[in-house]
Amino acid sequence: MSRQSLIELEAVLAIVRRGSFRAAALDLGVSTTALSNAIGKLERQLGIRLFNRTTRSVSLTDAGRTFVDQVGPALDAIHEAMNTARAQQETPSGTLRINAFATAAREILEPLILAFLRRYPQVHVDLVTEGRLVDVVAAGFDLGVRGADLVPSDTIAVPLGPPRRFAVVASPAYFGSNGVPQVPQDLLGHPCIRVRLPNGALYRWPFEKAGETTQIDVQGPITLDEASLSRLAVLNGVGIGYFMEADVREDIAAGKLVRILEDWTPPLAPLCLYYPNRRNSSAAFQAFIAAARDFAAAARSGQA
Repeated sequence: MSRQSLIELEAVLAIVRRGSFRAAALDLGVSTTALSNAIGKLERQLGIRLFNRTTRSVSLTDAGRTFVDQVGPALDAIHEAMNTARAQQETPSGTLRINAFATAAREILEPLILAFLRRYPQVHVDLVTEGRLVDVVAAGFDLGVRGADLVPSDTIAVPLGPPRRFAVVASPAYFGSNGVPQVPQDLLGHPCIRVRLPNGALYRWPFEKAGETTQIDVQGPITLDEASLSRLAVLNGVGIGYFMEADVREDIAAGKLVRILEDWTPPLAPLCLYYPNRRNSSAAFQAFIAAARDFAAAARSGQA
């Protein structure tokens, strides 16, 4: 089979994976027109239509679905052979695709990922952050980063550090003017930074102490969906915020923010790097796993 035909087959699977010609073209680094032309050429060679297209949607035809079911495993075998060859490299190179919650990515970006890139400059890391859980294998990622309680049971997990915690904070000036809540229910009398989740729902702040759990539907003057924006609002005295501890640890240490209700925020599951079992993984993949294990060991000893 010619190289061009392989590219066209990859294009078919990219469209199926991403659900649109435009998104698939972005993944493949080509124009939407070039991708459409490639699919049209393949359809003419095969004598069948692979996709039903409208201006708003794209879906497989019955013939296309049968074609993908047969071609997919064959391409997987080709990629496995290519990965085996790449694994023989002495110097790690190529791209590693990692999917993570944004909070998790912020925690490991500098101490793990950037440190790894400085050590292996021929490796490119494609880090995608999103709030929803994804199947990293089906979505084309090499690795995922989530809390240990969210890691799929059929993957290999590498704990990346100690348990994490939430932190409820506000500026010293805010508490000086408005008083300090003593229990979670007191937050209902204070302006808080509301958090919108990726699915559009408003986040209820969870608390737990001595077996008692509660969720507070806080109120406040602003709703945000990104932690760095919430942090700016809290630093500017807008109200009280609810964060992953790592996002505001330096502000607390510097006295810019004051932490409250600490006895109501017990430890959470630690972060884990996880991945499917791979027998012939690339040199870059193996090097990153080794770096993650070293990072985890340093974190356990308090050096990270």
